[in-house]
Amino acid sequence: MELTKLPCDMNENEIAAVIIEISFQIHRKWGPGLLESVYEALLVHRLRKLGFEVEQQKPIPFDDDDDVKLDIGFRADVIVQDKVIVELKSVEQNTKVFAKTLLTYLRITNKKLGLLINFGQALLKDGIERVINGYID
Repeated sequence: MELTKLPCDMNENEIAAVIIEISFQIHRKWGPGLLESVYEALLVHRLRKLGFEVEQQKPIPFDDDDDVKLDIGFRADVIVQDKVIVELKSVEQNTKVFAKTLLTYLRITNKKLGLLINFGQALLKDGIERVINGYID
């Protein structure tokens, strides 16, 4: 895959397009059935190879403004360019709670776009959901 822009100049939608394309490449080659951690490692490796800044299994603090502060409210599977959160699954079917959880992650981090990618589906297109927190340019 050849990029026409540097990763640092890309907006959320452009980053998401690259993530989705790489995910399709991985799924075409390996199909469903591997552990989530394997798909994560493959995705992270390929994104970094293209020059993207990628954080993996990043602990995200939680503060509810009422004296409850947690060092780790959740762990983000993958964060790309500090703009897009990617939640990975390797299960037979997506459930509604996966997208709702990702939306909560986006709200906590104040990020606009998340991708839920379920490599466990027979057709990857059926396992990809965009989750939006507010307006995206």
